[in-house]
Amino acid sequence: MISPTESLAFSMHANPGVYAVLVGSGLSRAAQIPTGWEITLDLIRKLAALRKERPQPDPERWYRITFGSEPDYSELLDQLCGTPAERQQLLRAYWEPSAQEREDGLKQPTEAHHAIAALAADGFVRVILTTNFDRLIETALENAGVRPDVLSRPGDVRGAPPLVHMRCCVIKLHGDYRDTRIRNTRTELDRYPKKFDRLLARIFDEFGLVVCGWSAVWDSALRKALSRAPSGRFTTYWAARGDLTDEARRLVEHRRAELIPINDADEFFDGIHQYVESLQEFARPHPLSTEIAVASLKRYLAEPRHQIRLSDLVDNVVEKVVETTSDDAFAGNPSGSDDNAVKRRMQDLEAACSTLLALGVTGGSWTAEEKEDHVRPWERALDRLGSRDWPASDSEIDLQGYPAMLLLHALGLGVVEAGRLSNLGRVLETRIRTSYQKEENAALALHPVTLSRSDPVTRSTFGKRLRECLRLHARGIVPDETRYTMIFDRLEILLGLAYCCRRGHSDTTQSGCDPFWNVPGNADRFLNEIEASLSSGGRQSPFVTSRIFGGTEEECRRNLEELRATLRRRG
Repeated sequence: MISPTESLAFSMHANPGVYAVLVGSGLSRAAQIPTGWEITLDLIRKLAALRKERPQPDPERWYRITFGSEPDYSELLDQLCGTPAERQQLLRAYWEPSAQEREDGLKQPTEAHHAIAALAADGFVRVILTTNFDRLIETALENAGVRPDVLSRPGDVRGAPPLVHMRCCVIKLHGDYRDTRIRNTRTELDRYPKKFDRLLARIFDEFGLVVCGWSAVWDSALRKALSRAPSGRFTTYWAARGDLTDEARRLVEHRRAELIPINDADEFFDGIHQYVESLQEFARPHPLSTEIAVASLKRYLAEPRHQIRLSDLVDNVVEKVVETTSDDAFAGNPSGSDDNAVKRRMQDLEAACSTLLALGVTGGSWTAEEKEDHVRPWERALDRLGSRDWPASDSEIDLQGYPAMLLLHALGLGVVEAGRLSNLGRVLETRIRTSYQKEENAALALHPVTLSRSDPVTRSTFGKRLRECLRLHARGIVPDETRYTMIFDRLEILLGLAYCCRRGHSDTTQSGCDPFWNVPGNADRFLNEIEASLSSGGRQSPFVTSRIFGGTEEECRRNLEELRATLRRRG
């Protein structure tokens, strides 16, 4: 059976902006802002303290015995304060956080406030009605990048643009605590100004309604406005914790509202937001354009709650590459002697990987070093693209592994640009199945030397294509040509060091391996930088802690010197 919450999410998603949200004091209760009744009890305690009497454990009973009547919020305020200005000053502390409360995170927007703000930011909620004096809704909206139109006085309504022209409108039915004209006594709450009544009549007729945290007991003017309005063309959803009050029950019956039992406002609104977001994701066109994919990746990397979406985004783009390159047109390897055939195949593979490479460069640049969950999708991607279940080919060039090689270099460019070398060390250790059950880490399996079978001509083809292809995808983070050349050369040196280090570990018969199709122009400069870093930082050098070409300072120095010797032999 479809739940009312699911129905609300579907309706809200299908009709952006047609649902108004009406919230009462229950929404702010989780922020430790007291309800009217809690304020009443606190004022009774203070009144008893003035009389040097002890109202505990039952302030209500003390008041009843002392004054001969039931405690009433409105009557108590009327007796304690003669004017609205005096009432505003008396009550201000109940809504504004003290320094300690601010430090403890109290009287700040709750998950419910943030969820409503997120729905408004995405255009699903345009009108928010509240009986609360606090500014938590406005704060949450501003945090979400929404600057609302706030109507709290009749004059605000007179000068406001039509609702359909507002991105988001907050209507504070009882006023704002910073304004002395707030409405909080029974007399003040019995009748709204005519401009408010006319505005509410329109909203209750033209909009659907989501009610939460409002008991309907104290606000007779709002009850009257809802009772006068017809049931409306869109459904009313009334979220309630526990039993409804008699007043609320009558309104639910009048509006023929869908009643939604909830545990609390935070869970309810966050659930609605998550449902609507899921429907929004489902409705997005696929495959993603490169621009949308990159924008989504940046958003997902910025917020921990999007971890699953980040993973799904990378996985889905990788699967699209796998699906495309599994076509018969990509079967087998072209002959390395046919340079044109090799270049055409590489161009076709580069086109199939275009969105993934843009994501790789962005992901390498934006992923923080301590975010393991942000690195894992790239490890999976390299494994998925680079692993094979077929025997090693006898061809002099292995283009089956070219997409994974491209992705490794794209990630590497972003990492080197951002200086997050530990992430490069992580992805280089990704296990790649090179044939049947044989495995090697990505530093070996995806290096141009490996995929070109060490043939100098095909290795040169790989190197040139990598540099040219990735230039297109790196412009967003490295617009300058000179800087791009520097970063690409640094990456080649690091990958060369990683290859030689691991090749020496895996095969003791190999020494002095040459990982370069052409020695990077900035090789000496960068090798000197590495040596200087090892000398000044020792085991704290990022080249040691990243474990790209050694886990200790001594090992890194040894591998660095072996590479220098290789380059000297080349002359």
